Amino acid sequence: MGPKVGSLIYVQSFKHDGSLHRTWSMGFVMEANDKRTIVVTNKTWVTEADGRKWYTREPAICFFYPDHWFNIICMMRKTGVYYYCNLASPAIYDGEALKHIDYDLDVKLYPDGTEVLLDEDEYAEHSEKMKYPESVRSIIADELAELRKWIAERRTPFQPEEMYDMFHVYMKLLEANNKREYLRVLDSFH
Repeated sequence: MGPKVGSLIYVQSFKHDGSLHRTWSMGFVMEANDKRTIVVTNKTWVTEADGRKWYTREPAICFFYPDHWFNIICMMRKTGVYYYCNLASPAIYDGEALKHIDYDLDVKLYPDGTEVLLDEDEYAEHSEKMKYPESVRSIIADELAELRKWIAERRTPFQPEEMYDMFHVYMKLLEANNKREYLRVLDSFH
């Protein structure tokens, strides 16, 4: 059972050894079904594994998948939509938080289409230190190729116009002053 649409949830990221990596204190659930969960974080506290805390500067539309080893964060900035894609285990909601295991590799996509693979050294180090099984390394390689295919094909969410529309719906939901209006806006999104 996934999180309830319209609810506020925690998002937690772990490392392969089970240690907590990062926690987002609040995410607004815009969609939750068997294909994906969409969570918006906006002015949210993030706590790092070492206890350091920081506040998100811009709203982000986050896509989590139950059957893909990546998640996609669409950061809504004045200069365009920036994408930060984490290679990670499929997301699971356990009633407490939406949880996944972070596997270090990240792909950053800029509004001009520039794509950068990040943290290859961290992946190599953690792969050895935490003894990532060959099966996990193989899945990560396959899912990185799949993610890059999504980017090349401009599949959802790699369509900035669609992300602006989704963000507009989110903003309307925040402005809705009664439950009936809130539900009407949410229904129009689906």
